[in-house]
Amino acid sequence: LLLSLQLENKRNGKLQKQICQVVLDHFEKQYSAELGDTWTSVRAVLTYPLCWQHAILLNKFSQTTQLENTLRVRGYHPAFQETLPSLPASLKCFISRAPGRFPAQKHQAGRLKDYYLLNAASLLPVLALEVKDGEDVLDLCAAPGGKSVAMLQCAYPGHLHCNDFDDLRSRWLKQTMESFIPEPLINVITISKLDGREMGDLKPESYDKVLVDAPCSNDRSWLFSSDAQQAALRLIQRKELSTLQFQLLRSALKALRPGGSLVYSTCTLSRAENSDVVNLLLNACSNVLPVDISETARAAAQEFALLSGTQQHELLVLPEEGRPWGPMYIAKLKKV
Repeated sequence: LLLSLQLENKRNGKLQKQICQVVLDHFEKQYSAELGDTWTSVRAVLTYPLCWQHAILLNKFSQTTQLENTLRVRGYHPAFQETLPSLPASLKCFISRAPGRFPAQKHQAGRLKDYYLLNAASLLPVLALEVKDGEDVLDLCAAPGGKSVAMLQCAYPGHLHCNDFDDLRSRWLKQTMESFIPEPLINVITISKLDGREMGDLKPESYDKVLVDAPCSNDRSWLFSSDAQQAALRLIQRKELSTLQFQLLRSALKALRPGGSLVYSTCTLSRAENSDVVNLLLNACSNVLPVDISETARAAAQEFALLSGTQQHELLVLPEEGRPWGPMYIAKLKKV
């Protein structure tokens, strides 16, 4: 395993990505205004992939005891502390302070993977959702499936509906579920390719919990766009994303039962796609209230760098040196 890790790091060193200047220039202008001096340190991490890391989410449905011991010996430690509210003992995620990439496991039909590689901050929306045994849960934009896998590490929902509108991503989602979830539990999972904007009308008041991990302008990947013309087009179309995100949120709210919880998340720093979208929903709908997650934010600040000055129902994880997790925006709402 150590040899594989060394080879992986060596390959990454040779394949240092090229920054797309048109995207960096756009981000420079926008995020300097929105984040102020903080943008300088965030930019340093986002533009240097060799300092990025993978967190290792262990699969409780596989025999991972030996792997857990190996990780601890090699300097990995749990990403989340017991001080975090509603942290299930069954969720085990390990991170290291040192930069490096853990080798990925290939999909093998009929064999469960031992771990899922992900950005540690992407587990925070799942923890904020607080899925409980027996609940009906909707992951509205689920592909590639990491957050759905994480939900199933936390609890045994009565029904988990994993949806993604894109045909290719939906197939990827299905493969992820097959790679991590054992046969009996697969029976409580539904995978669909519905337009998320129509889910509320198709499945009104059907779920106790809904996660909207919305399509967004993924800052990490956009910075390394290989096609400058395509990147420029993306930046023009970026303004339309907030409309889609609002439509998805409103649909999710319709699909939620009264008293149910909704978590909205993105992997962008953009205020227009984050707090502006959530505020728009709060202003447009009288049957939704913000939920205070400041306790979660305080506990998460032990391992993640967070933007200061956010409202009590939201948090934004900022990548920084030594803690390269994020960007990840999270907001929690409740239907009344």
